This record gives sequence, structure tokens and C-alpha cells, in this order.
Amino acid sequence: MTTDGEIVDTACRKATEYGADSVGFLPAYMLIGCPSELADDEKGFSSREGSFIVTGLFHDPDNPEMDFWEKGKGTPGDRQLVSICRKISAWLSDEHGRTSKVIPYQIYDGGIYLKDAAVLAGLGVFGKNNLVLVPGYGPHIRFRALWTDLEPEAPKVREISTPCDTCGGLCINECPVGAFPDGIYSRKRCLKRTDSDKAESSLNGTPVIHCRICELSCPAGSLMENVSR
Repeated sequence: MTTDGEIVDTACRKATEYGADSVGFLPAYMLIGCPSELADDEKGFSSREGSFIVTGLFHDPDNPEMDFWEKGKGTPGDRQLVSICRKISAWLSDEHGRTSKVIPYQIYDGGIYLKDAAVLAGLGVFGKNNLVLVPGYGPHIRFRALWTDLEPEAPKVREISTPCDTCGGLCINECPVGAFPDGIYSRKRCLKRTDSDKAESSLNGTPVIHCRICELSCPAGSLMENVSR
């Protein structure tokens, strides 16, 4: 009999066939009380049962259109991730009769803290820029997830080193809104810039092009070794 662990491992391999650049999983209970939830004091989807499969897609800095956001459409990159998750969900149902659902992106829509989920799934580590640094891709990756009724054991912890302690704090020094007072990320300051980007987009009738300076100044993409899951 195929175990839940074997099914989720195969599902992760299928995700790469469908186009994911990084993929992992974690039991759903591991995300309860994660650091971002405690910091924001806002809860989205939460379950002590089942597991999350987290998919990541590389967003090449040379192709910024992947991140352009349009109302009612999201971004091209996010649409690709949703398509990958839907294919995994269909495969789980067709091949194993398992229940799953694609998790919404926004917390207030019933989403999850995707960056925390990615770290707990072993895909990367948090950098000083509050982005997940993924081996081989650095911070240039976006995530989506689906919940499934599979109950695998927690993934093995993977040691991942980052260049944050030796890069000189490029993200901190180059942030245009000073979102890193005393070297600590301020979500409030960052969101102020985000709201400004949205307002400008609405005024001009153009897609939202968010600030990515902390991401684009980060050297982690070239310095972190690409290690498969």
C-alpha cells in the first residue's frame, strides 16, 4: 500500500514536471503560530490535519513582467503557480482519490503565510530583507500552496547558509523607505510604499509595479548553492 509520505513525495516530483522550480511540503499543524502569524496577529486558513504542498516559481529579474499585478488577474507568475497547484490537485484526486484545494493568496481570503510555509518546508531561509532565500534562486522566487488530506511525517531539516552576514547589508542600505530601522524589517513602512505603488497604478491605469529594490540588490541568488530537495 502506498503511504502518504510516498504520495506527497511523488506529488512534489510531479510539481517540477508541471513547471515548479522549487517544491516541498509540511504537515499543516507546523504552520500554526508561525512567526509571521504572531507578528501580524492575523489568521488565515489553519488546520491541525493534512499537509501543505508549497510550490515555488523563479521570477527572473530580466523578465519583470512576471510580477506586474492587474486587478482581477493578479500577476502572470502567480497565474502559472495556480495552474501548477491545480494540476497537482487533479493528479492527487485522479490517481489516489485524495482531497486537496488550492490555498488563496491573501490571508484575509483564507490564505496562509507562504514565506513561513516555504521555510518550514525546507525550501529556503529568511534573509534580512524578509524574503525567502532559496538555494540557486536567492530571493527571486514566488510561492503558492495547496492543502491536501495527506498526513506525511515532517520533512527533514535542511541546513542552508546565507550570505546575509557578509554582504554588507545591501538590502538595508538601498531601501528607499527605510523599511529596516536598526536592521529589522518594518512591515508598516514597506506597506506604505506598496500602497503608493497601487495608488499610482490606479491613477495611470497601468499594472502595479511594486518596488523590488531589497530583492534586486540581494546577492544571494549567485552566492547560494543550488541544492535539490
